[in-house]
Amino acid sequence: MRLKTIQGVNVRNKRVLLRVDFNVFMKGGAVADDFRIKRSIPTIRYLLKNKAKVIILTHFGRPEEEGKAGLSAKPLARKLENDLGHKVLFAADCVGPKAMRAAQKLKPQEILMLENVRFHKGEERNDESFAGKLAALADLYVNEAFSVCHRAHASVEAITRFLPSYAGFLLAKEVRVLHEAYEKPKLPLVIAMGGAKIETKAKLLKRFFDKANDILLGGMIANFVLRVKGIAIGKSKVDEDGDLKLKELNWTSVKLHLPVDVVVAKEMSATAWLKTKGVGKVEDDEIILDIGPDTVELFSAIAMHAKTIIWNGPLGYFELASFAAGTNEFVKAMAESKAFTIIGGGDSVAVVDALGLRAKMNFVSTGGGAMLDFLAGEPMPGIEALQKSQKLIKSVKSKVKNKTHNIKT
Repeated sequence: MRLKTIQGVNVRNKRVLLRVDFNVFMKGGAVADDFRIKRSIPTIRYLLKNKAKVIILTHFGRPEEEGKAGLSAKPLARKLENDLGHKVLFAADCVGPKAMRAAQKLKPQEILMLENVRFHKGEERNDESFAGKLAALADLYVNEAFSVCHRAHASVEAITRFLPSYAGFLLAKEVRVLHEAYEKPKLPLVIAMGGAKIETKAKLLKRFFDKANDILLGGMIANFVLRVKGIAIGKSKVDEDGDLKLKELNWTSVKLHLPVDVVVAKEMSATAWLKTKGVGKVEDDEIILDIGPDTVELFSAIAMHAKTIIWNGPLGYFELASFAAGTNEFVKAMAESKAFTIIGGGDSVAVVDALGLRAKMNFVSTGGGAMLDFLAGEPMPGIEALQKSQKLIKSVKSKVKNKTHNIKT
């Protein structure tokens, strides 16, 4: 699957609305992780080089739930300015008179960042009127926010009905890499899953079940399967909402690998007394919080022989160092393997970064939920909207070309 990017499109003197995802981790009011910001820079530099007027739009946090305090996009503009080494102007709104005046004043090779798009309810409601107001600021639209392409939001889906729309370089790459991971992965293919959000991960496992050579499970997903098999898991956490989806899968398959030993404790705390036990020996008052050393050895050996690995979700309660060993050792094995490694999800990326191994991974997706949905074959409104827009552009160009030909004839 290949999306038409902005490359080759005439952007000179045109206002280009670039939808990015700068929904980054903040600490003490400052950006603590600028991974997503840096990944958007190649597209921004391309637009500047080709003398576009660049208007950047992002969401940040969940203002409807948390309120607007501390969720302004202004600190993001300053961080982008620092990372890019180029002045970034800021508008105190993303629509209305302030935004329109700022957009109209832009000169070629200038950058304007708009205020948090989620400050307006029309964004998450995919309101067409709101999308029209955003579109009025620009001549072209570029989507560089893969992480929200599984959402039908105004700045992702509805806006493509108003402007010629293209993919940014990062979005196009994410789609291509993940599409190829399903359609033509190098084998053996290993799927490693842990963490929460079982319902979404179950859909991915179902789609890849026949295609994958090995499926490695840890965390709450493993807990659920162990319970289905009648194996005691004590008072371990299980995501009940995802159970029905998981019950549809064949848990007797030889390609399925569950923990053979686990690390348990009676409470989830840094001071808890840990025990390593064989699976099936967990007491009623114990909680499974990590995979054990024998499981680490098994999972690592499988990873070392893989040609493609897709990993999402820690294999234990990694938030506490006491229970992070299993996940950490598996990640180290992935880094040492010759496989093409694909990882996604905030927790997974956090583990890789804490170990200083991001550079050892072949592809780190900017989207957790979006990556899972894409690989699971779920609808991707942002991508589908781009495809429809590009078909329309192609059709219009074809009609213009035919009309010109007929006039000359």
